[in-house]
Amino acid sequence: MLKIFKKRRNIFVQKIHEQTTITLEGMEILLAYMNTPDNALAEKLTAKEKEADEARRILIDELNRTFITPFDREDIFALSRAIDDVLDYADTTITEIAIFKVKPSVYMAQICTLLRDATFELLKAVECLQEHPSVAVEHANRAKKLENKIEAVYREALAEMFKDTDDVKGVIKAMKMREVYRHLSNAADRGDEAANFISDIVVKTT
Repeated sequence: MLKIFKKRRNIFVQKIHEQTTITLEGMEILLAYMNTPDNALAEKLTAKEKEADEARRILIDELNRTFITPFDREDIFALSRAIDDVLDYADTTITEIAIFKVKPSVYMAQICTLLRDATFELLKAVECLQEHPSVAVEHANRAKKLENKIEAVYREALAEMFKDTDDVKGVIKAMKMREVYRHLSNAADRGDEAANFISDIVVKTT
């Protein structure tokens, strides 16, 4: 087992690690859904989102009951919230696809692949946060670089999407697609925030 978890006193890193692990599993499900839309996968992602919420509730309860924390309590709260938002937006992305009856595009799958990879980097950053903070920052920076790639794909997707808007039907389709892309972009933004919070924690504690 990782050395970080031998220190039982640091329940906060442990719960954020658990939350990020669940989020990564959710990103894998989201990517699978983009390749093969399926109600069972949508339900699995919603279940993961609830599981992550439970991990966050326990973390917040520990924050409220603990006088001294290994990092600033505000940073712990903010990091957990950002990671929570990543999975929330993943879940609502599928909801939007279902509501608007949108067929997942190649661009959506590309974004979800990058989201999965960025979440993996966040997980590695959390794993290294206590014992190897400089390595944690390296992983956080990798997550940020992946977020930049997501934004590039997002802009390319929007440009391509609005090429077929010569009639009302095309405009409506583009608006629906944009809503889905917006949720994916928001997930990426929250991942970027999480990476920033990890770097902030390292700066304050080293």
